[in-house]
This record gives sequence, C-alpha cells and structure tokens, in this order.
Amino acid sequence: MDAVDTSVLVRYFLADDPAAGRAAAAVLDSNAQIAISLVVLAETAFVLHRHYGVPRELVVDQLVGLLRKRNIRVLGVDRNLVASALLLCRPSGRVSFADALINADARASGIETLYTFDERFPADGLDLRRPSG
Repeated sequence: MDAVDTSVLVRYFLADDPAAGRAAAAVLDSNAQIAISLVVLAETAFVLHRHYGVPRELVVDQLVGLLRKRNIRVLGVDRNLVASALLLCRPSGRVSFADALINADARASGIETLYTFDERFPADGLDLRRPSG
C-alpha cells in the first residue's frame, strides 16, 4: 500500500495547478490502495479552509467523498468512522476538524472516556469529563 501527504490532497481538491491536479488524480483515482493518515486529513482540512477559503461544508463533503472511494484507507481507523466524525464539523465552526478526527481516533481505539477542558469538543460516542483536582 502507498500513502499520500497533504500536498497531494490539496492539489487534488483545488486543481489550481492543472499538471499537479492531474498527477494527484492519477494516484487517488487509480485502483491502487492509498493510505491517508489522520494528520494529513486534519492538515488538508485546515489548509483548504483557512488558507484557500474553501467553505467548511465543501471541505467536509470533499473529504467524505474521498473516504468513500474504494481504494482509500485511513491509517489505524475505520474510514466510515472518520467520515461520520468529519460530518460533525460540517454544520458550523463549533467542532474543529482536528477535534472531529481526535474523536474518531479515540472511538476507534476503544476509548470510552476522554478528559478535556474544551467545552466544544464533540461528545459523540464518548463520555467527556473535565479533569478536576
């Protein structure tokens, strides 16, 4: 299995450099199994939204669409779980891309309780607790 980094996903989604966009599509749209890490997904979402001004709904839709491709795998996490977690941040800016992916990673790892001071952290599937001392 091969893997891609953030730059390949950004060129794939933006196609702002036609040659790089075609090259990225040749990899991602092929039959080859391609792995993507949670860090790459988080960075891609951040770069598309913050640096290129892509609306967060479109960022989520693009990433979820990519995760539905038969040849795409997420390292260490079920891609359907990742897609459902990303959908938590689609409707508003309340849930960050990174927090959604942390949620998916925790749930995939069998975590039941997550301690956080972040009042906006997505609780789906987790028992959130505030550390107290």
